[in-house]
Amino acid sequence: MPATDFFDRKNPVVYEGTESRDPLAFRFYDKDRKVMGKRMEDHLRFSVAYWHSFTWPGGDPFGGETFNRPWMHGGDALELAKQKAEVAFEMFRLLDVPFFAFHDVDVAPEGASLQESNDNLKVITDIFAEKMESAKVRLLWGTANLFSNRRYMAGAATNPDPDVFTYAVGQVKAAIDATHRLGGANYVCWGGREGYETLLNTDLKREIDQLGRFMSMLVDYKHKIGFSGPILIEPKPKEPTKHQYDYDVATVYAFLQKYDLTKDVKLNIEQNHAILAGHSFEHEVKLAFANDIFGSLDINRGDDLLGWDTDQFAMDVKEMALVFHEMLKAGGFTTGGLNFDAKIRRQSIDPDDLLIAHVASMDACARGLLAAEAMLADKALTGPLEARYAGWDKAENKAMLGGEMTLEQIADKALSLSPQPRSGRQEMLEGVVNRYV
Repeated sequence: MPATDFFDRKNPVVYEGTESRDPLAFRFYDKDRKVMGKRMEDHLRFSVAYWHSFTWPGGDPFGGETFNRPWMHGGDALELAKQKAEVAFEMFRLLDVPFFAFHDVDVAPEGASLQESNDNLKVITDIFAEKMESAKVRLLWGTANLFSNRRYMAGAATNPDPDVFTYAVGQVKAAIDATHRLGGANYVCWGGREGYETLLNTDLKREIDQLGRFMSMLVDYKHKIGFSGPILIEPKPKEPTKHQYDYDVATVYAFLQKYDLTKDVKLNIEQNHAILAGHSFEHEVKLAFANDIFGSLDINRGDDLLGWDTDQFAMDVKEMALVFHEMLKAGGFTTGGLNFDAKIRRQSIDPDDLLIAHVASMDACARGLLAAEAMLADKALTGPLEARYAGWDKAENKAMLGGEMTLEQIADKALSLSPQPRSGRQEMLEGVVNRYV
């Protein structure tokens, strides 16, 4: 099947303005519109996730596939992967996105050996490289799937079997080599099974040390081959394991400090994972910026009524506005972007549903970005925040935090004070946000 026959649409999706009712037209995402001096496309840096868009068959724990994609059945696995690549690049063209991202086994079939798997990956990498010569799309990041195959049921880098650790190293080397060859801006490590089900059979310290060594070797290899982008770790608290070693931003930051990795390793943060860890998306983004480890975002959402990773397309404008407010304050992306680690629902079986989902979510993100820009211009949130902490701008108070005063001196100063509590004005600020979204 020619790639151009999979989607009904033949022309790229374009911006038509807020009056448009076409589900395959952008109403807010105007890629060339300037936001705080930079094009909207350059702020948002959208990326299509290869796995959910072209590899997930629409199944769930209670039912089989619903999509019946032509490249998922029959024939030689490598030839089907080539067909899938044709459809993928056609979709990148139709959405006019600047980036895509992939796992190794999503783009190329696993072979009977690591060598055969690596050879398959090289074949598809060659195809990608050829297509990228004439396409707009570039690679936001690549990664290795170290969680699906049964060999990784007890982890990859943290596995009690050194042979599994060794195999994982070989798989990651091939994946970062492919990412580097394609000019990837980042390389991601997602420890899908780097955790434990029970402490009864787990040497926790040993496993974390193994993970530290694994990451250190990867950083060394990155420098050896001249890969300029950061290595990204994607925090996730649970599912599939009961407790994962990359639980949340704070946990990963402690890990990076322990193994001296903060310079080369940053974070790829996902909304759904933040919620599963008991945090807001905004919290995780803000904490990553506060600790200088922010890298990129997987842009999706979970279902408030379900306690697991549903990977739905991001549609919450208010949530996006608050995240982008933090990002714009901090300068936004450098090598990162907004990767759609999201899948359409298993009832959305029409090919164009893939396009519609991305278009709707891109519009939601664009609305959030514009709201964030307006809030910053009006100092709607930054003004009250500055006023709340204004006392710390006085020289005598700066001295307390700057090491110029001892505990005794500060205690003596306290004897002449009678501080009174001041309102945090939370409800007022929540109302302010609502005026912009």
